[in-house]
Amino acid sequence: MSPNLETGLPSTRLLQTYLRDKRTVEAKLVTGDTVVGALFWQDPVCICINVDDEPTLIWRSALAYIKGVE
Repeated sequence: MSPNLETGLPSTRLLQTYLRDKRTVEAKLVTGDTVVGALFWQDPVCICINVDDEPTLIWRSALAYIKGVE
């Protein structure tokens, strides 16, 4: 059985707001790499960020943080 996306969590709601507003985000990975682009979708296991019109799949376990970019 796959995990469900818990839409009641504040973190999930914030990412949904970034999605709805087509806001650019900066995702810092635990490796130290940074990915900047538009949040494309999220599920319980991964997020997808569009970087220069190329979808980039990132496992949630690889994330250090995500923040909106002005």
